[in-house]
Amino acid sequence: MYKYLFGPVPSRRLGMSLGVDLVPRKVCSLNCVYCEVGDTTKLTTNRMAYIPANKIISELGQYFTSSPAPDYITFSGYGEPTLNSSIGEIIGFIKEKQPHIPVAVLTNGTLLFSEEVRKELFQADLVLPSLDAATEEAFQKINVPAPGVTVKNTIDGLISFSKEFSGKIWLEIFILPGYNDSPPELTALRNAILQIAPNRVQLNTLDRPGRMENLQGASHEDLERIKDYLQLDNVEIIASAAVRKKQQAYRKDMENAILGTIDRRPCTANDLARILGTHVNEINKYLTILENNQSIEHIRQKRGVFYQLKK
Repeated sequence: MYKYLFGPVPSRRLGMSLGVDLVPRKVCSLNCVYCEVGDTTKLTTNRMAYIPANKIISELGQYFTSSPAPDYITFSGYGEPTLNSSIGEIIGFIKEKQPHIPVAVLTNGTLLFSEEVRKELFQADLVLPSLDAATEEAFQKINVPAPGVTVKNTIDGLISFSKEFSGKIWLEIFILPGYNDSPPELTALRNAILQIAPNRVQLNTLDRPGRMENLQGASHEDLERIKDYLQLDNVEIIASAAVRKKQQAYRKDMENAILGTIDRRPCTANDLARILGTHVNEINKYLTILENNQSIEHIRQKRGVFYQLKK
């Protein structure tokens, strides 16, 4: 059992993806209202070796000698991976040992204003930053950043990185109705996208409970409207009920383990991760599938969001 690797799990965007977790739960530079992992426990922009490189490299070495190659090795997990000051060293190890496996980095993009961070990501094949707002008001409301993080330095960092990076950039925009879907907000986002010039723009939305109550995801029709409004050729929708219902679980035994566990008592995603000995991001993949298949449902209680069998 690995402590810092999880999966491989099926990803809508990256096929079978082996996750690499570089920070403890939930160390991040943002405290996004929609985050499915929950409240940020350490809101910071301070970079350090939160998890020492040698521990992650050791697990990767074990994986490479005993497991088939995934479609991608993806830096994601509990928080913001670029906060780990060893990310460049770890990517370098992967590229040295398994150069044929592409490396992806999921990042909120807030540290890309740093030349040091940008250079550390140059070894990656694909970077998937997020940008949910292009006005300071919406940025503060949706993403709740650490002190000193602004929408301007975030966008400036993305622009600089796009000019310097030789790999692919897929920019994700998380649409929250009432937060960032008005014409002024979308116009500001469009202007930012034109400056960043990513290879793809991917529209996403809520499909599991966020950390705040009463958040609603955008409908597929809403996302189509926004796609048309942006008037850009490289925009695609990655959050679609029809698409998600077609997604199949990678391991039926994990589905059955989740169903068997919550049949005894409702559990949060973190409860399930602890009971089943796997990463919460992996659990969340299966919860999405099971909820879309009408096998389970969620209820919000004082301690968090609980999953139970569909009544």
